[in-house]
Amino acid sequence: MKARIEEDKVLLGSEGYALYEQSGFGRPQKDGLRLSPVEALYLVYRGRIEIPGYDFDTLLVRFSDNAHMIRSFLVYRDIRERGYVVQTGPHDFRVFKRGEKPGKGESQYMVRVLSERDLIDFSVVQGEVRTTLNMRKQHVLAVVDDEFEITYYEVKLQKLPGLEVTPDPKPAPGLLSSISVIINAGADLGYDQAFYGKRLDDSRIVLSTVEAAYLIEQGLVTIQLGEATLTAEEYCARIQDSDPELDKKITVYRYLRELQYIPKTGYKFGHHFRVYSGRKIHSEMLVQAIGPLETLPMNSISRSVRMAHSVKKKMLFAGIHDEGIVFTEFARIKL
Repeated sequence: MKARIEEDKVLLGSEGYALYEQSGFGRPQKDGLRLSPVEALYLVYRGRIEIPGYDFDTLLVRFSDNAHMIRSFLVYRDIRERGYVVQTGPHDFRVFKRGEKPGKGESQYMVRVLSERDLIDFSVVQGEVRTTLNMRKQHVLAVVDDEFEITYYEVKLQKLPGLEVTPDPKPAPGLLSSISVIINAGADLGYDQAFYGKRLDDSRIVLSTVEAAYLIEQGLVTIQLGEATLTAEEYCARIQDSDPELDKKITVYRYLRELQYIPKTGYKFGHHFRVYSGRKIHSEMLVQAIGPLETLPMNSISRSVRMAHSVKKKMLFAGIHDEGIVFTEFARIKL
């Protein structure tokens, strides 16, 4: 079956309709079938069509203005050979349920192709996920590494439900040691029950800087400096140089506490927080705070997902936006 190239499109005559009817290739037109470049590459690669003057190698070069072409071809081939029908758009690919095809079924996945070094703009990803959800599909990233291996990630937006309200601890006096805050709090004040800080002895608890900032802000911890009471803003100014990520961490910490979750440091897991739902023994989520306009390379996200998976937790990125905080979950999947 012979095809021809017109600009960035590959066209087949009316005999091409069979490729669409049988296997969902291309888009039918009045006088034949229009193939996308990646579909044409695959069909030439498999020897199902011929394009005069081109073999697979020269056709790949012909379409190499698209820097993603080799990655797109590899992902397209992989998904096709897993038994799915694939069409281009509205992201990179639309993947139908196994055994289904255009006109005779519905798509299941919307797939975006990335390299391991692509920067992830969370506002862009969140917008694409919302579009996918509005179409009632699953949003998938197909990430091609530098050795051209493919890893698939499902991306979801998570709305954390509020938990049962628990009483706040009672106010406690504190003292400032450099940037550390130690409070005088016996067991009756409720700090142990609310999982704040680490107990030094029966009467003292040392707080993390984020916990201290939050509790001072809430008026639950007071620190006297001479005749003045230290404000949350003054405390944050003191510790800012030691923690340049403080502002975004406090923003996410405050949000989680208001929903009655228990965030504790996630240092051992390489992230900002490990998060408990109520009084459960093990944390269920790792959370990384992402500031406005902040991006992360995909290989960094991959490391985060692998770590979370290894300790049986969800990996959430808490994006801070003008309209609030949006939690984005990345998880490896097998198609």
